Amino acid sequence: MKLSDEIIDALSIDCVVFGFKDSSLSVLLVKHGEGITKGQWALPGGWIKYNESLDKAAYRILTSQTAVQNIYLEQFHVFGEVNRFPVKRVITVCYYALVNIEKFELHAGPTVSDVVWFNVNKVPKMSFDHNTIFTKCFSHLQHKVQHEPIGFNLLPKKFTLLQLQELYEAILEKKLDKPNFRRKMIKMNLLVSSSEKQKDVSHRAAKLFRFDKKVYDRLIEKGFSFEI
Repeated sequence: MKLSDEIIDALSIDCVVFGFKDSSLSVLLVKHGEGITKGQWALPGGWIKYNESLDKAAYRILTSQTAVQNIYLEQFHVFGEVNRFPVKRVITVCYYALVNIEKFELHAGPTVSDVVWFNVNKVPKMSFDHNTIFTKCFSHLQHKVQHEPIGFNLLPKKFTLLQLQELYEAILEKKLDKPNFRRKMIKMNLLVSSSEKQKDVSHRAAKLFRFDKKVYDRLIEKGFSFEI
């Protein structure tokens, strides 16, 4: 039987996209341009169609609303509280992603009136249970950073140790001891010196590093304990 492209109006997708720039961690939000939540901020999200997979629906929805595309979205959690949607019973599948903000130019899609990066500490009140979804996903990221390498999609290809530390500080929401952080990072053999330094900076140029992709992937698979 051929499935139609009609929506499944009891099943939706919401995307939590974290972005990093200038020492700040942000989350991507849209302002609804129509419907019962018109004018309210929310996570990028929408209905799944009968003839598409969950993954394809997530990419379609995110790109159509924000113009963000060609990123890795990972399925995170299913939210199914009985009263999470005001009109009827709706279950939502949450996806999340980590991106470098500078790689994307945002454009609001036809169903939204605005799309903006919000600092994770300044997230406004959102529609439905989206604040709860965001909080749970952010907590997951804070746990993840201590057991898997983070930064491959958030940082430039070549970065300084200070930029890497600022990323960890933004995620964990606390200041880290500089010598201790660097010692642990170097010990993991995760970083490779690029033999280059920063350019066009007003301060003393710092050495640039890159991730060793093989070590990075191995640590993602095996995990580690990175107590900071």
